[in-house]
Amino acid sequence: MSSETSRLVIIGGGNMGTALVGGLVNGGWDASTITVVELDATKRKMLESQFGVRTSDVIVAAEGALIAVKPNDAAAVCTDASALGIPRVLSIAAGISLATLQASAGSKTAVVRAMPNTPALVQEGVTAICGSSTCTESDYVWAESLLQAVGVVVRVPESQMDAVTAVAGSGPGYIFLMAEAMLNAALAEGLPEDVANTLVRQLFRGAGILLADSPESPATLRERVTSPNGTTAAGLAQFEAAGLRETVNKVVRAAAARSAEMGNTNK
Repeated sequence: MSSETSRLVIIGGGNMGTALVGGLVNGGWDASTITVVELDATKRKMLESQFGVRTSDVIVAAEGALIAVKPNDAAAVCTDASALGIPRVLSIAAGISLATLQASAGSKTAVVRAMPNTPALVQEGVTAICGSSTCTESDYVWAESLLQAVGVVVRVPESQMDAVTAVAGSGPGYIFLMAEAMLNAALAEGLPEDVANTLVRQLFRGAGILLADSPESPATLRERVTSPNGTTAAGLAQFEAAGLRETVNKVVRAAAARSAEMGNTNK
């Protein structure tokens, strides 16, 4: 490859593509080695001024490509990347199978599929990856090096990607709904909106950090804050009576089924 070839081309300058650019640059990548492909001229100017990356309105050759386009466009982009001789691609397009992506890329380009979630926008995401049969260990390590710029990365077989999507990909929506409900309940109890908003936002931030950093299980952490016949016990009893656990099971099951359905549609 020529000296002008980028280390990485990110195809798609939307929210997730921009988050990855920011994570990589803030993590020490040389911005001049990254090219972002984006059709919107205003977005291109923003990316250049904010991060110092190169931009283009067409796909360019690179040592690797990260595909952050709409799902319906992902296969065609794989074909275009392969035609330029790009040896490996990482797709974060939801619901597009490895078989579809690899068939579009051909045998000379290794394909890794990923499912990130929106906390990647603040470098606190969790992403699951799986690779096609053409992937080597170095391809996995390369993909992980990109995605670790915006959070934690785990490897799973593709058969588990629907479950990953249901739990982690869609999970922020479940958390935000709970926060919304807590905020409304706080207002109903007479708290001022600014106070309720501060309490709820910091509650989720603090509890999330405690859960992430503690070696103890969620069950143990719950038990530690629940005194017998206390206020937490009274509140949790309502969750149990309402069948919260089974509701969560149904939520995840429904999301996983929809993910599988979308994957079958996009084959």
